[in-house]
Amino acid sequence: MKRMFAIVGLALLAAPGAATAQTEEVIVTAQRSSTDDYNSTQPAVGLKRTADFALQKVTITGDTRDPEKREQEIYATLANAIAQAPKSGVQLAYGEVTIQPVTLANYRDLSLVRDSRPDSQKLTLLVKAPLQNGRDAKAAQAAITAFVKAVKLEGRALVEANDDLTFSVVDPGQYRPAIADIIAADAKAMAAKLGPDYGVEIEGLNRPVEWSRVGLSEVMLFIPYKLVIVPKR
Repeated sequence: MKRMFAIVGLALLAAPGAATAQTEEVIVTAQRSSTDDYNSTQPAVGLKRTADFALQKVTITGDTRDPEKREQEIYATLANAIAQAPKSGVQLAYGEVTIQPVTLANYRDLSLVRDSRPDSQKLTLLVKAPLQNGRDAKAAQAAITAFVKAVKLEGRALVEANDDLTFSVVDPGQYRPAIADIIAADAKAMAAKLGPDYGVEIEGLNRPVEWSRVGLSEVMLFIPYKLVIVPKR
């Protein structure tokens, strides 16, 4: 008997709307996936690759007594940071899951919040260093640190880096075909190992691409599919 395997739902990979409608950049952590309301076990196979950017949170704080002057100094320092960023080889962004660039056209959309000290406020943004052309996480961290030191401060404003590096991937949906190839190859190999009396079915390929960190700057992009072993009739 000729060995066969079935893949259910593979055609759904090309379904309209399967990828995101516009390019987005997402933050990758060890715990987070793209769908918080879906509790799934990460499959054994997926696409491993280096993240596109290393990110670090940076705060700009000010404690000038006069509220209007304090606000002016913080936003002026942010404008200086925007000007400094391309000189330091970094980019500025904001957001919690998907992120957007910070520019001179929108930088005042970043809200000031009360700091822990009296008569002080702060705003928080992300500094991005690309992981390409041989730049690793250590070099990215060095670039971000140098940028923070290079920003021109206004008045009593301060710029400080916070927390450890996180990482981001641009448009994870674009990797869906590559992930599908990996899943199909794994299913074919599994079917070959089972012998002629069994096959495999794949369910759940209509789900969106999800992500997690699997190393310092390496991420796993995957579709939370289910591989089912079925006897052949």
